[in-house]
Amino acid sequence: MEQYLKSIKVGFIGGGNMASAIGAGLIHKGVLNPDNVWVSGRTDRTHSFWKDLGAHPTLKNNEVANNCDIIFLTVKPHMLDDALNTFVEKKAEKFKNKLFISVLAGVSLEVLHTKLSAIVISPRIIRSMPNTPMMVGEGITVYCSLNTEQKDLDLVNTLFSYIGMSQSVPENIINAISGVSGSGPAFAYLIIEALADGGVKMGVPRPMATKFAAQVLIGAGKMVLETGRHPGQLKDEVCSPGGTSITGVHAMEAGGVRGSVMNAVEAAVNKSNEFTSQFTSLK
Repeated sequence: MEQYLKSIKVGFIGGGNMASAIGAGLIHKGVLNPDNVWVSGRTDRTHSFWKDLGAHPTLKNNEVANNCDIIFLTVKPHMLDDALNTFVEKKAEKFKNKLFISVLAGVSLEVLHTKLSAIVISPRIIRSMPNTPMMVGEGITVYCSLNTEQKDLDLVNTLFSYIGMSQSVPENIINAISGVSGSGPAFAYLIIEALADGGVKMGVPRPMATKFAAQVLIGAGKMVLETGRHPGQLKDEVCSPGGTSITGVHAMEAGGVRGSVMNAVEAAVNKSNEFTSQFTSLK
């Protein structure tokens, strides 16, 4: 499989943050040959990033489609129609063997099928929800599919597994998962920043406070994953009677941190559901 991955040609329609996380993550891991990667982008900054990786940046979406076996759809959801309309040839024979992988938040397989059917008969489609920590090999990707073969699913799972966790899930929970894993890094960065700010307030130098706060989340996450114990149990093991940690936890509870994080996940999921309803009505 590794040798095969080195030989496949992978393209990104849209070269922004998510494309960068996936592409750079796979190139840095040595999974993809950068000379086999094409990316369409609209800015000099985007082109410069991909050139530095050894990939082929271009202004033309059609060039990506023509050259690649796997095509990631990594534009903003509202830009999908415009991107697909730039394909010069419609339903060309050469498109039928290509695998399309969408990372568009809230855009269902049904909508993707309708739109991609303008380009290829019976398109093979993966709908995925990755997150940006893939760039450092610690991502989470969930996915579902339409008109695919087992070899397609094996390939996608292998690709995403190189840069983090990868799991096939029913489509009806992808939006819910996106509130945890897709938006979750933003919530985690906010917590890291808040922990660091607390350290700075109490006299810790900013670089040290930020580094330690980030490591706290890495360490705590590994404890949950590797011990299999409930987070509540692990929290209790840190909190000695009358100690500093339980006093801090009390302060967090008084500030409503638990409810605020739950509300953040709910708000993110509701926004994804809005996107799904919007794009379903426009398909």
